[in-house]
Amino acid sequence: MGLKSLKVVRVGHRYVRDYRTLTHLCLVSRALGAECVYLEEVESGLMDTVGEVNKAWGGDFPVVQAPWKKVFREAKGEGRTIVHLTMYGDPLQDRVEELREKGSFLLAVGGPKVPGEVYQLADYNVAVTSQPHSEIAALAIAIHDIQRGEELKKVFSGYKLRIVPSARGKQVEQKT
Repeated sequence: MGLKSLKVVRVGHRYVRDYRTLTHLCLVSRALGAECVYLEEVESGLMDTVGEVNKAWGGDFPVVQAPWKKVFREAKGEGRTIVHLTMYGDPLQDRVEELREKGSFLLAVGGPKVPGEVYQLADYNVAVTSQPHSEIAALAIAIHDIQRGEELKKVFSGYKLRIVPSARGKQVEQKT
């Protein structure tokens, strides 16, 4: 399949209504093949939810609490390309071919207002649209374009539950 190595970092934390957003960010990152997600603030309930999803649906997707600056430094040390997803960046369609030539990524999304330093430290500031939108949508679109849609074929090892594709009805395989 030849998928790129992807990690995700969320810069900042909104204290109001952020729990569901963070849960969705983690689930989308996991489902689309990211190796992990870094968050500055992690509640135990979020860790439990992601752990339960890993246990039932397979894979080993960690949620790691770490300051974004440290995550950026480590990513640079690993040779990862840091892509900041922002509505103020270059259009994704103008950069996607160049990005596909890279081997590994740290995809950065912002919660509240992102510090200007993020724009300077990122290798790319990329926009999926120049209209207000969700960081979760931006992440999904960017992963999908960078991976050429191949992330949708990922099979998670160690699953207990797996959806069996079906044009009609719901079919779930259960391993015992």
